[in-house]
Amino acid sequence: MAKAAEKVLKREPPEKGGDRAARYDESSIKSLDWIEHIRLRPGMYIGKLGNGSSPDDGIYVLFKEIVDNCIDEFVMGAGKQVDISFSDDGTCTIRDYGRGIPLGKVVDCVSKINTGGKYDGEAFKKSVGLNGVGSKAVNALSSHFKVQSFRDGRTKSAVFAKGFLLSEDKEKPTQEPNGTLISFIPDGGLFPKFKWVAEFLEERIWYYVYLNAGLTINFNSQKYLSKNGLLDLLTRHTDDTKRYPIIHFKDTDLEASLTHDNSYGERYYSFVNGQFTTEGGTHLAAFREGIIRACKDFFKKEFDAADVRASIVGAISIRMHEPVFESQTKTKLGSTTYDEKGNPLRTWIVEFVRKHLEQYLHKNPETAKEMLAKIQQSERERKDMAGIRRLANERAKKASLHNKKLRDCNVHWNTTHKRREDSSIFITEGDSASGSITKARDVNLQAVFSLKGKPLNCYGMSKKVVYENEEFNLLQHALNIEEGLEELRYNRIIVATDADVDGAHIRLLLLTFLLQFFPELIARGHVYVLQTPLFRVRTKKETIYCYSENEKEAALTKLGRNSEITRFKGLGEISPDEFEGFIGKDMRLEPVILHGETKVHEILEYFMGKNTPARRDFIIDNLRIEEDVVEDAKALVASRALDAEAAEG
Repeated sequence: MAKAAEKVLKREPPEKGGDRAARYDESSIKSLDWIEHIRLRPGMYIGKLGNGSSPDDGIYVLFKEIVDNCIDEFVMGAGKQVDISFSDDGTCTIRDYGRGIPLGKVVDCVSKINTGGKYDGEAFKKSVGLNGVGSKAVNALSSHFKVQSFRDGRTKSAVFAKGFLLSEDKEKPTQEPNGTLISFIPDGGLFPKFKWVAEFLEERIWYYVYLNAGLTINFNSQKYLSKNGLLDLLTRHTDDTKRYPIIHFKDTDLEASLTHDNSYGERYYSFVNGQFTTEGGTHLAAFREGIIRACKDFFKKEFDAADVRASIVGAISIRMHEPVFESQTKTKLGSTTYDEKGNPLRTWIVEFVRKHLEQYLHKNPETAKEMLAKIQQSERERKDMAGIRRLANERAKKASLHNKKLRDCNVHWNTTHKRREDSSIFITEGDSASGSITKARDVNLQAVFSLKGKPLNCYGMSKKVVYENEEFNLLQHALNIEEGLEELRYNRIIVATDADVDGAHIRLLLLTFLLQFFPELIARGHVYVLQTPLFRVRTKKETIYCYSENEKEAALTKLGRNSEITRFKGLGEISPDEFEGFIGKDMRLEPVILHGETKVHEILEYFMGKNTPARRDFIIDNLRIEEDVVEDAKALVASRALDAEAAEG
């Protein structure tokens, strides 16, 4: 089977020159079957591939496509539980307790394109998956895929590899309750060295239960459920920083919640038919507009929209007929109407939010008072910063003409370029590190921003510091986030510092800056830490780069205990030729993850505030002395011996 699949998927390169290259006739037109098309153009179905280090990598889209089908069963009133588990080899198993795929269509539903129950508007109303593609894409992009349906005391299963049917069992009796089980392993050839990040999965599961009150999801022996929907979501994400009680209202097809907290910027969680639309869309724009209209009408004042939205945290979920998304990955809603009669989506949401928010404020005068105080505070801060902001922007504009801190790339996230997902910026310390990365980088996709030293510890400061501190202001302009994240220039913001105490301190200072003033960058999964090798183990024949002590021990076992060991202390010690391998397709990135229950202000106070007794005690209890001096001396001797031997050879 595997050889047959490889033969089908193999494409011969076009001949250069000659008549064939110039000829365009019937033989030039090729037809791909569904497996070929999905495997050759996976981006059309799941966005980028990736290795799992980013929350929008393809393996999580595969996971979502299967769970979405389970949720659709729940929405239709069939099955209140979903079981999800992962094994050490990367296998994901998802079992729902819905109606179960009709046994005669078990194979067709996961292997015949444009086949499924969601074309029947009566069977699946307001469903997430409408294109009949999701489970087929998972099948085609998995090295192992098993489907099993349990229905009315009978069961049937089938096993596939990369979309090709390996085996199909006959129907047989079962004691299992109705439902469907899907088990799959993402294809390692398409997702090399992939790894499921539990935090990303957990966050998605929380969203599923928030949006489906009464649904229970069992994930790796833990139970997830929600009784209050989006009220629970905002409670988890605002902890004790909210300025007033969370405002929450809902109807059959629209639910919303909002509050203000003490952070800068805006944070929103938007959903369509249970799908988390990370890039928002028409429904989110209408939600924001409805909030502003309600505040202006209720308080009878023409507020600046930015003052109303400053520090707001909100969530909106809508259910609608046949939503139109801007891609198969469904991260941004493009619909302008919400039902089969063509009623305007924007009008519906704006009026719903305006009406219910005004009613809430009338009934809760204390909450209204707190909201007004927060809006007026934002207004004062904006006016106080106006002069500083204008001067800072003028300086930044002049600096941008000859900004030595930024070595820009050609492809940016805020464009329609087909490789915008790969647009990245490295934030480095010092000229030596930035020099190595600059020489090794892909100039089309990778920018470099160089810090002159340790950035300011801005914990507890107002946003004035973003404009008063030249380095912060230039970084803000390089990222293009002054007015929000809509025009963010890079999908991945990569902190690249040395793997020592000073490097760790600089990472903390940068993360403090982002968490304090631009937390949405981290919440949306744009921020990473670059992992560079700590050791190089080599002989005359082979070199292995190691990112941990365990990897070093494995390399020594393979190459021999007499191998040369080099301990990299800083990025500047790694030559550009070597660095190219560390920031290429196999680049190791550690995502900076902001958990819903994370108390950001407490973390920043602990690490970046005054030197509290608790922190002093922690440092003393965990202090240890490294023997790097001895290791470096041994490495130097071994390196010189190896170089001398090579020279003699």
